[in-house]
Amino acid sequence: MRRRLLLSTLAVAVVAILMLGIPLAYAAHKLVHEEAARSLEREASAIADGVAYSLVAQRPLTGEVVAREYPGRHISIVLPDGRTLTAGPPRAGSALTATATQGGVRVRVSRPEAEVGADALRLMLLIGSLALLGVAVTVGLAMVQARKLTLPLVDLAETADRLGSGNARPRRRRYGIPEVDRVAEVLDRSAVRIADLLANSREFASDASHQLRTPLTALSMRLEEMIDAAEYPDVVREEGAAAVAQTERLVAVVEQLLSRARHDRTGAAVASPIDEIIAQQAEEWRPIFRRAGRDVRVIGERDLVGMTNPEGLSQIIATLLDNSLMHGAGTVTIRTRPYASSVLVEVGDEGEGIPPELEPRIFERSISGGRGTGLGLYLARSLATVDGNRLELIQARPAVFGVHLRQVAEVRLAEERVVMGPA
Repeated sequence: MRRRLLLSTLAVAVVAILMLGIPLAYAAHKLVHEEAARSLEREASAIADGVAYSLVAQRPLTGEVVAREYPGRHISIVLPDGRTLTAGPPRAGSALTATATQGGVRVRVSRPEAEVGADALRLMLLIGSLALLGVAVTVGLAMVQARKLTLPLVDLAETADRLGSGNARPRRRRYGIPEVDRVAEVLDRSAVRIADLLANSREFASDASHQLRTPLTALSMRLEEMIDAAEYPDVVREEGAAAVAQTERLVAVVEQLLSRARHDRTGAAVASPIDEIIAQQAEEWRPIFRRAGRDVRVIGERDLVGMTNPEGLSQIIATLLDNSLMHGAGTVTIRTRPYASSVLVEVGDEGEGIPPELEPRIFERSISGGRGTGLGLYLARSLATVDGNRLELIQARPAVFGVHLRQVAEVRLAEERVVMGPA
């Protein structure tokens, strides 16, 4: 493209210079010859006047005097008495001639045509030099302009190539060319959108892998127990029912992940008895903890009802149990009790707890105190928030987490206030 710009600009410049230069050269050549002829006429008239005056004043007149005043000219003077005086170099070749008559004196002045041609040639060379200078300046400006136009396009092509390879960092570079700057702005906006899509895709993949790992682990445990108890039909039947329940829970997790992928963040909180949810989780996780020489204990008040999505609360408790299994120690205690205007579900163990440096950031994404991915507590808090509930760290050492569920009465009272309005 740069080469085409240079060639097109050079062609335009050459055509323009030729269209102006050829008439100018012709006019200058003609002007030089006309000026030389007029100059000879003035010289002839002046010489004739001077000779006539010298004759009237009776001054001596010689060819040498006239030659000194008009060097390079061949001058022929015919006096009134018929005598002829010559001055200057003899004529050789073609020449320009001018004559003048004054008081019986006739003067003819000649100048070699080669001298006039040399003057015209020098003027032509000057015009040609200016034309070449104009071409050179044009080429220089064309190179600058071509570079100014092509470099942004090359840069934009590299940006588009980076976007295609997954490097979606906007460059925020502008070039001072409105059309090119508009393209750059569109590419920057596209880069931001692509970066958001890539980040959401990576986040969804991380969240999905983490949330599916826990129910798959529990399902695998159930299947292993079924294989070990193959000779006992009652045990196989019981474990099979538990495996089916775990599979249904896994399906619910997948549906929640798909709902999240569709940006469905409204939640589905309903009045749910929490005893059954907690008992289900305790039953699923107890075999895993017993293999590690630990246990899961459920205490607290019974028959409590909170506003929550049952599948979401199951995932939250499963995440807290998995977190305790990986980072905690001793018996895990799940305690339920009313707390102010909420139903509180506490999950704690007897381990060393959370390090002080991690305590303020424990719910941030990718923050982990050991072998974990740093996603569990972040996702658990997100699930609680979707349902209008709250997950918090109640005690750091030993670690105790609390899930605050809205009470049904408080939710109904809030709905009545919205419907009835102020009294």
